[in-house]
Amino acid sequence: MRKVFVVFSITSLSIIALMTYINWKAIFLLLIFLPLIIMGFYDMFQSKKTIRRNFPLLGRMRYLLESIGPEIRQYFVETDLDGTPFNRLERSLVYQRSKKESDSHPFGTQLDVYNIGYQWINHSIKAIPFAEIDMNPRVKIGSSQCEKPYFASLYNISAMSYGSLSKNAIMALNAGAKQGGFYHNTGEGGLSPYHLEGGGDIVWNIGTGYFSCRDDDGNFSYEHFEKRAHFENVKMIEIKFSQGAKPGHGGILPKEKVTDEIAAIRLVGKGKDIISPPTHSAFKTPLELMDFIKLLRKGSGGKPIGMKICIGNKSEFLSICKAMVETQTFFDFITVDGGEGGTGAAPIEYSDHVGMPLRDALAFVYDSLKGFGIKEEIKIICSGKIISGFDIIKTLSTGADLCNSARGMMFALGCIQALECHANTCPTGVATQDPKLVKGLVPEEKSIRVARFQHETVKNAMDLMASAGIRHPDDVDRSVVSMRVDRTKIQTFAETYPELETGCLLDENAIPDTFKYYMKKASVESF
Repeated sequence: MRKVFVVFSITSLSIIALMTYINWKAIFLLLIFLPLIIMGFYDMFQSKKTIRRNFPLLGRMRYLLESIGPEIRQYFVETDLDGTPFNRLERSLVYQRSKKESDSHPFGTQLDVYNIGYQWINHSIKAIPFAEIDMNPRVKIGSSQCEKPYFASLYNISAMSYGSLSKNAIMALNAGAKQGGFYHNTGEGGLSPYHLEGGGDIVWNIGTGYFSCRDDDGNFSYEHFEKRAHFENVKMIEIKFSQGAKPGHGGILPKEKVTDEIAAIRLVGKGKDIISPPTHSAFKTPLELMDFIKLLRKGSGGKPIGMKICIGNKSEFLSICKAMVETQTFFDFITVDGGEGGTGAAPIEYSDHVGMPLRDALAFVYDSLKGFGIKEEIKIICSGKIISGFDIIKTLSTGADLCNSARGMMFALGCIQALECHANTCPTGVATQDPKLVKGLVPEEKSIRVARFQHETVKNAMDLMASAGIRHPDDVDRSVVSMRVDRTKIQTFAETYPELETGCLLDENAIPDTFKYYMKKASVESF
């Protein structure tokens, strides 16, 4: 191809020269051909890219087609059930509900109901009329030690930081939370003015970087914490141990997204990637964690204190449970993030192969708390690909009390799954700090869509509960959802995940075999 390009170049220039001899205006053809020829010769002699070196000029098409490959697949190749992490049907569901368009589905399901893993809700002959169901149920969060319990919605905005998301996206989410009466989790990036501007309820997520509550050395600052924790909008405090998309890694904010304002909000320097430490420095053991809970409870004036975790080593979570029982100090809530959770930026090995998937993690956390006899003190919140009413039901059936969603709320904002969250080039202005792109997202319009999507999703979840003869989320148990485990065998979640007896982990002789190894490893003295 190198020889072909040389022949093409010489021939083109010769033809242009001949045409110019006949008519001088033909010289303007050089404006088209000369730059192409120069680019081709540059390709021939550069040494970094073999394709361009062997196929001058033509090789550039490969990189162009590769760069627009995701868009071609999304708009011209994908079927309704293709596309990851969310397929077209799932994305369309969010768009339709956020715009209050019809989400009715014609001609039956497109799913293969005989595929292994297919799930459904077990409806009841004694279904309850929809008019008798509370379409906006509240879930009380607050242990016996909590002075200011919070009554949360069934479906809320999961942790997404300002910095990862644009200020307009944050303002739209918070205003939507205000309109719909649900909470907005700040993510570990700190408590920004944009989280407070809309007046929506806030869950302040505090990660290993202690953003918005750290000293100059990056350690936890009680003074900074107390000042912000007393804000009226801040309803709960969440200690982040890990998230599903990158457990054990710490948050990542590329330096391209770090503006002067973000640095000031997070109380950090500027000019380099902001990478949260993988572990906390405010405590080192489960017993020290209990002291930290007491400190946050005091500094917040008695608001609910919780933790966010993606389950890894089971013994470490059991160590925390043992410490709660020994000290009689309880979390008010535990947010369980599945390994399928999303993020703006993470190494692919972490996204694909680290962290327990949500269903298994939920069952384990619920059974652990029940086995220690402390489930009544603690509410379980779950997050990880929850965008429909059925998604809510199946997580409640596994052990959750309420749910969070990040990517669902991003779709409601207008996200098109362009997969450019990490590059600061999000075309919808959601996950970027580029002012020109951010300007395209109008908070006043998008906040309405966020509120609509949340309302319609909760309504559909409650409709499903009514069909199953259930009046309140608290009444959903593991018998409500069934799953195909092979082509001819069906199990309810109760059969797949048999529940532990209340308090059985407190009796050494009653510990189930599946827990014995991890219970033996678990210690209040170390994680």
